[in-house]
Amino acid sequence: MRTGVPLRKDFDGAQLRGLAQRSRDGAQNRRLLALAVIDDGHRRSDAARCAGVGLQIVRDWVLRLNAAGPKGLKDRKASGPPRKLSEEQRAALAAMVESGPDPAVHGVVRWRRCDLAAWLKERFGVSLAETTVGRELRRMGYAKLSARPRESVRYVV
Repeated sequence: MRTGVPLRKDFDGAQLRGLAQRSRDGAQNRRLLALAVIDDGHRRSDAARCAGVGLQIVRDWVLRLNAAGPKGLKDRKASGPPRKLSEEQRAALAAMVESGPDPAVHGVVRWRRCDLAAWLKERFGVSLAETTVGRELRRMGYAKLSARPRESVRYVV
């Protein structure tokens, strides 16, 4: 049977429990307490049972503690999917929005998201949905502006 990845020696079980007590992150607390069980000399399967996870997850926690210390046991934000537009494409889109459409060239008097999506497809070959174009514009600091409808006023005499 192989031995597990050793824990860092600069934290003992009591220190890990103290860190768990001071932390406000519940997931980090659970991880610190499970690692304190290991440091106290118990088996990793006992720590996994105590935390309600599998052995592989406990091993991952040990690696995270060894690499980044107790802060490495906090949940990390998921990176999410990559952006649809590159920085160059985003800059070109911003320049196009700033300059506004030319009715003779573009055939429209104001930009709509579907017009910008068609322009991006034609210019860069990137096919985006209208909502994605709107999301990218919002990230770049643009807001959707539309004229408010006015009621037709009739004066009856």
